[in-house]
Amino acid sequence: MGGFPVASLTLVYGEAETGKTTLSLQCAANCAKHGYKTMFVDTGGVFSSRRLSQIAPDDINEISELIILVRPNDFREQTAIVDQLSDYVNKSFKLVVFDTITSLYRLRIAETPSKTFELNRELNRQLAVLAQTAKTQRIAVLLNSEVHSVFNEAPVSMEPVGTRVLKFWADTVLALQLTDNPQAIRAVLEKSLIKPAPTTYDLRIEKTGIHDYPHR
Repeated sequence: MGGFPVASLTLVYGEAETGKTTLSLQCAANCAKHGYKTMFVDTGGVFSSRRLSQIAPDDINEISELIILVRPNDFREQTAIVDQLSDYVNKSFKLVVFDTITSLYRLRIAETPSKTFELNRELNRQLAVLAQTAKTQRIAVLLNSEVHSVFNEAPVSMEPVGTRVLKFWADTVLALQLTDNPQAIRAVLEKSLIKPAPTTYDLRIEKTGIHDYPHR
């Protein structure tokens, strides 16, 4: 598949067990192997040092030192991280991950549904800031998102939470899907600046990360 472009936003969305966090950890490990830092914003407690050590077993100590883990407790803290991001990242950073960008937003809406419009506007503003930061700092920003069911289509489809605003700001959109084969997932490149879209890839999630699925 290749990597994700710098100076841009990439949205990865899919159901549980489709490898979103594994892909993010793999990208962070690859950045570290090239000597670059990653800021990993973990909004749902999904970051796993054990999973990282499986992906990069030979040089886990060196790699872990180059991954800066941040865990906001609520949507307000996420806002502060986004607004101060350009002050934190420098030329030693090449990747910022939000896993997920919508979980704290969704929790805040559940707590205060009367503020849905205000929170939607704030999420849109955060994405605009991230897009600008990606371009000015020349970094890749990777956004993971949950999905929800869309019942007015046949068959039932899955869309990321905050679909419209996320897809508007993202330069690259990658949907990860479960398949009938328990060993494989499907990646659909829905939007891209550098490759024709849509493009479909068959992949497998292994102990060492996500790899091409060999067709026999």
